Amino acid sequence: MTNEDDPLGLRPLTARSVILSTLLGTHPPRLRAGRLVRVGALFGISEGTVRVALSRMVAAGDLGQPDGFYELSERLRLRQARQDESRSPSTRAWDGAWEVAIVTAERRPAAERAALREAMAALRLAEIREGVWMRPDNLSRDRPAVVAGQCAFLRAVPEEDPARLAGSLWDLPAWARHARALQSAFDAAATISGRFALAAAALRHLLADPLLPAGLLPGDWPGDGLRHRYDLFEAEFGALVRDHLRATDGP
Repeated sequence: MTNEDDPLGLRPLTARSVILSTLLGTHPPRLRAGRLVRVGALFGISEGTVRVALSRMVAAGDLGQPDGFYELSERLRLRQARQDESRSPSTRAWDGAWEVAIVTAERRPAAERAALREAMAALRLAEIREGVWMRPDNLSRDRPAVVAGQCAFLRAVPEEDPARLAGSLWDLPAWARHARALQSAFDAAATISGRFALAAAALRHLLADPLLPAGLLPGDWPGDGLRHRYDLFEAEFGALVRDHLRATDGP
């Protein structure tokens, strides 16, 4: 979640990170090079540096380049969808049942096992033991083929205290501490580049929110507060970009 050198998990502000974050926040995620160049200028990044980064991202398969636009690859569109879902999760009333996934496929190659683990994390399932994943059944989302092809699913009601079980599957106090630290840093950040880096870190952190029913969470859970703080930044950044584009000869 964090490291000792940067406890907030912030990453350097580079041309690639600005391009990626801008496109991840754009619907649909496609923009012309000129617009991305002008967004880069907001952070003191030169046109040449932005264009080199765009070329490298196309070569790496991160971006496509149809019809004079740059757009996210399918892999990154899936990431965008996960980020969108983490900001506005599709939840439903919880009746006390848990969703349980049991791996039934045998002799899986390492790539399939890794793909399953990544998919389970995206579904916000936690591994209680090897090959057995679970969570409260309060989320509405589709299961990708990599999961359906390797697992059997069932619904069950645990005999033990569900809040205690949730606490054993997710480190909820650590997630909450980090979320509060990000909110505090947002409030203290004086520059747009600082808030931009914090917003990217907030989105990464929200991807790890288990989205549990309220009754299983510690008091004063900061998930919704961090989402609201990100929404405020998105509105601020959107207005800043629009004003900057108008000042540099419009869209």
